[in-house]
Amino acid sequence: MKKRVLTTILAGVLAVSAFAGCGSSNTAGNAAADNNAAAETNDAAETNDAAVADTTAAESEAAESVADTQTTEGGTITVAASATPHAEILEEAKKILADQGWDLEITIFDDYVLPNEVVESGEFDANYFQHIPYLENFNAEKGTHLVNAGGIHYEPFGIYPGTKKDLSELADGDTIAVPNDTTNEARALLLLQDNGIITLKDGAGLEATVNDIAENPHNVKIEELAAEQVARVAPEVAFVVLNGNYALQAGYSVAQDSLAYETSDSEAAKTYVNVIAVKEGNENNPGIQALVKVLKSDDIKKFINDTYDGAVIPFED
Repeated sequence: MKKRVLTTILAGVLAVSAFAGCGSSNTAGNAAADNNAAAETNDAAETNDAAVADTTAAESEAAESVADTQTTEGGTITVAASATPHAEILEEAKKILADQGWDLEITIFDDYVLPNEVVESGEFDANYFQHIPYLENFNAEKGTHLVNAGGIHYEPFGIYPGTKKDLSELADGDTIAVPNDTTNEARALLLLQDNGIITLKDGAGLEATVNDIAENPHNVKIEELAAEQVARVAPEVAFVVLNGNYALQAGYSVAQDSLAYETSDSEAAKTYVNVIAVKEGNENNPGIQALVKVLKSDDIKKFINDTYDGAVIPFED
């Protein structure tokens, strides 16, 4: 009887031990499973984070691409210009700007007043025809608000033949035609002084007029005309003094036809650099900056040098 009881107890103990052993094995398996699940969750999270990072980077690149596209897409730039050489240079720049997404619209004016008025009014974005002294004088006289957005070139002023073919032929009472606007007249008179034809009062400088002539040994008559009219009277006067662009329009070559001209290193040449002019506040507009950058590029400098035979010279800042 005791033996049977012991056997029964022993069997129970073994059964309990067996169940305890099974219980320990399941806990370890569950822990391992939990660890595996956690690892898989972490891996998934890392994968998701990487995907989010990739998406963010892609979105950022896309945004940059859109910004670049918007910059390159450009728009329209309207410029008022003198025919020669300004509009011709702009036509060359137009090809380059088109590749950058800008449409350059060029309108030719044959005077020196309207191009400034249409920029002041906002009808045009910019103009290209004038040098800084003229710009500053125009602002002072007209109350406009025009500024220099970039210096592009200068045009040596020259004395050209009329009825006389050489300055040595100048005779008493001869007539010389000059532009009548303030800064260009002063420039013409200074050139005549440099060549011994007249002498100006001390300090007359860039504001000189015929009233500032101190000595006139040949009693030369100075005929003051609108700049665009000067070349037309060449058959009627001894000599004409011309702006570079009007000399070109009249078919003159500075290198071959002028009897005297401003040298490239002269103070006058540096002073009278021709600029892109805009209304104050518009000088940093993307279109204006793109225009100036192209006009100052090596391609345009080469075009100027190859085309104008010294009558137009690229300006170096």
